[in-house]
Amino acid sequence: MYLAKVIGRVVATTKDMSLSGSKLLIITRLNERLEPQDRTEIAVDTVGAGNGETVIVTSGSASRLAGTLQKSVVDASIVGIVDTVETDGGVRDVRHP
Repeated sequence: MYLAKVIGRVVATTKDMSLSGSKLLIITRLNERLEPQDRTEIAVDTVGAGNGETVIVTSGSASRLAGTLQKSVVDASIVGIVDTVETDGGVRDVRHP
């Protein structure tokens, strides 16, 4: 799993049937300082995340264990919306940066 920030949404009227009804979001991975990286991905949202939110993402075969995605073509799933992150540098509220 890793942390990412939601930076947009994808609307696809034609897609694999296993993705029917799924909300697709564009995410960018965050580094250990919670800074955006140069890597963007599309992830299926299983928790109702929105633009600008920091989220927990699972990838690979584990991403299909979330929600009703067991028989889908998903490689990345958003499985949590982050409120705070605690590290050696202290606690950071990521809901209101």
